[in-house]
Amino acid sequence: MLDSVSNSTSSEAAMTDAPLLEILHTDDAFVVVNKVSGMLSVPGRGPDKIDSVTHRVKQMFPGCIEQPAAHRLDMDTSGLMVVSRTAEAHRELSRQFQQRETEKLYHALLEGVLEKECGTIELPFRLDVENRPFQIYDEVHGKMGTTHWRKIAVEGGFTRVAFSPVTGRTHQLRLHAAHEKGLGIPIVGDPFYGSGTGPGQMKLHACELSFTHPVSGERVTFFSQPDF
Repeated sequence: MLDSVSNSTSSEAAMTDAPLLEILHTDDAFVVVNKVSGMLSVPGRGPDKIDSVTHRVKQMFPGCIEQPAAHRLDMDTSGLMVVSRTAEAHRELSRQFQQRETEKLYHALLEGVLEKECGTIELPFRLDVENRPFQIYDEVHGKMGTTHWRKIAVEGGFTRVAFSPVTGRTHQLRLHAAHEKGLGIPIVGDPFYGSGTGPGQMKLHACELSFTHPVSGERVTFFSQPDF
């Protein structure tokens, strides 16, 4: 991994009563952050939802482009997110995500004991237009989502798993975990598909991210350990 930097001098980017944004790496092309569960990736609608990863990064790095997100994590998902600083980096990183040239690994804790050891989940699903942003299984109109998974350990009635998504659909890992045609066990703290009661509870963490540096062409990999 490339050299890391501290954000100890960037407290001005944090909102009142909100966690600081942990910066794992920065260079002239992009920033890699470790997002906490419950933080938005990009601003939502309304001034009360402006606090987000991209808003913080733009405050911390003057000259950053207006729309810097090359990809997003769900608000309830924690872990690695790369944010572009230049238009050129944004175009190249966005292309890599769209063409599946990036590699992503997530860890999750499931609300039960999973018997199988590994496998691949392929489920067609789509947005429930009457209950946004909830996603529903739909063999007719859904688009296929594909995820490789393996069991890591059973811990006190919960199962720790590793997810390697091939596609990058909204709520893909959450639906693949919870649906009866997937693993059939929701992720701990998931407020949409499990028993979570609010933001910041879900145990799903983006712990590894690899991509090609948009300027140097070097393959780079970043790591982040989950806190669960």
